[in-house]
Amino acid sequence: MNINRRNLALGLGATGLVAACSNGVGGSGSATIDARVDSTLNQMYAQYPGTRGLANKAAGMLVMPVVTEAGFGFGGGYGRGALRVGSATVDYYSLIKASGGLQIGAQQYAHVLFFMTQSALTNFRASPGFAAGAAAEITVPTGGESLAAETTTSLAPIIAVIFGQSGLLAGATLEGVKYSRIIP
Repeated sequence: MNINRRNLALGLGATGLVAACSNGVGGSGSATIDARVDSTLNQMYAQYPGTRGLANKAAGMLVMPVVTEAGFGFGGGYGRGALRVGSATVDYYSLIKASGGLQIGAQQYAHVLFFMTQSALTNFRASPGFAAGAAAEITVPTGGESLAAETTTSLAPIIAVIFGQSGLLAGATLEGVKYSRIIP
């Protein structure tokens, strides 16, 4: 792909639009984020009952209730969420995503990272900016698909479940994503 000024300007504009749009989290207050996290977990458990087993076995979960992406050649995404250990929120995180390639459109989705080992959770929390991708087993459930903690993917140290997709941007991945701790 040939990067010229026009493509760069369009990509930066798309990234700016994502940052400027409301991604459903609303204000940055911790109570608002926690309420969205609770709602997202309830939706996930209702749609994919097997994820409850993953949650019970996980050392912790990072829940991103709404991730908003937009792109036209170059794109970006943003979301806010909470890290839960047990049923308690221990930290808040933002997600920033950058992408490039043949893409046009916008979408929103939710995702949950299940830290299946204490070591994976400790490494995530100690990192100044964790980048997902190769470290995570990605699962995108479709309509009637059932997820279970007994699958072979539960051997991965981090399992990502992406769901609730809406919009017109093809695909939802966690490549090029950076998570950073925030103070809401």
